[in-house]
Amino acid sequence: MDAGHGPAVSGAGTLGGSSAALGWVTVAQFTPSLLLSLFAGAVVDRVPRRRVLLSTQITLLLTALALAVTTHLNLVTLPLVMVIAFVGGVANAFDMPARQSMVVDFVPRSDVPNAVALNSLSFNVSRTLGQALFGVVAALGVTVLAGGDTDNVARLALPFYLNVASFFVVLYVLATLPFPEREQARPASMLADIGEGLRYVRATSTVRHVMLLVGALSLTIINFNVIIPYYARVVFGAREATFGALSAAFGIGAMAGALWQASKPNPLRNLRLGALLLLGSAALLALTPGPALAFPVLAACGFGMLSLLVSANSTVQLTIPDALRGRVMSLYSFVLVGMGPPGALLASTLISRDWVLGPRWGLLALVALGGAALLLLWARLPRTLPAPPKL
Repeated sequence: MDAGHGPAVSGAGTLGGSSAALGWVTVAQFTPSLLLSLFAGAVVDRVPRRRVLLSTQITLLLTALALAVTTHLNLVTLPLVMVIAFVGGVANAFDMPARQSMVVDFVPRSDVPNAVALNSLSFNVSRTLGQALFGVVAALGVTVLAGGDTDNVARLALPFYLNVASFFVVLYVLATLPFPEREQARPASMLADIGEGLRYVRATSTVRHVMLLVGALSLTIINFNVIIPYYARVVFGAREATFGALSAAFGIGAMAGALWQASKPNPLRNLRLGALLLLGSAALLALTPGPALAFPVLAACGFGMLSLLVSANSTVQLTIPDALRGRVMSLYSFVLVGMGPPGALLASTLISRDWVLGPRWGLLALVALGGAALLLLWARLPRTLPAPPKL
């Protein structure tokens, strides 16, 4: 699983070409993961995962509907989008560890790397197709919802309404999926459960160093939900169709990265390689003169990011014991998504055309920070998988 574009972050595009607006919406969306991830992991280890996932998906459906309606009625504002983003972020704080933990409910341990990769692939197929069609659907929205006015924000509500409809398919699948029975949680306190997960991560170097790498790159360069729309609108001067195509290129690369990783029996194979490719292609994006050349560069960014994240996720999943899976995967979500708020602010500040570095040198600065973190952790990253401890 990787960090995706929630409906509220996508809706930030209706607020104009401000990197600060994109950054603040991302902060609102991902701050709940920063605050609630540890608690969410303990809940996931105690409560049936079907119940958790149905609750989170219904909440996300309602946030998507609120964004669609307010956009349609031309009521969308930055504070409103931030509120919607925050509510969706609360749901995602519980949804991510539950979704990542459920992988082992349906596949044997030997197939976990392939399952994680294919899970990421399915996510990116839907995201890529959706964003590739965004410009087309938004253009159709000009006729259907905006009365032919190409500058009316209401035209953007049509793709948001279609996003609402997609949630009903997810809810049906979750309601009918045969989740296996799990042992009842021990009658320990929630704080004791959280402490047990933290102690395990601290004592397990494989998990600890992988999480440090993911957290460092999430803080610096894995902020494409800010970088892509800002580059599309401000640096390249493009409209919705080009933004959708650029996002689709990134998604196609991510799909290829997930497929590549799914073919590798050892999830550690591409951990370092994926990080290097991610940083190198992001540096190329900073030097790219226009959207035509940005398509292959963003595809390389997506390929490197998914190679890294699938490798990291599989390594953690194969190392941890089942009894701690929810809590440890919530910590993984914490470093991946919880670094979104400070990372979004850092990225939006550095790439802003109003700041001293500007968009291109600002992106190179983000690459340099990510590269320094990778260099510091390079020798400590695992090369072989330990057997998971039995608790």
